[in-house]
Amino acid sequence: MERRRIKGQIHWQDIATGFWGLTDEDQNDWRPLNLPEELQQEGLEVELTVELVEEEFSIFMWGRPVKIIES
Repeated sequence: MERRRIKGQIHWQDIATGFWGLTDEDQNDWRPLNLPEELQQEGLEVELTVELVEEEFSIFMWGRPVKIIES
């Protein structure tokens, strides 16, 4: 799987059941599948190493799914 270093802000997305998302400095949207509880803060600035995840289907239809490798 491809890994990337992403710097951006955490935001709560009130879509469907709701979820935490990450918007990077280039306004790309990412959907961390394993965001640690301590990072679940609106507007938090983060820099994360992530692995891109291929999903068959998601009810959220927002952002690219990623798995956090290092925060």
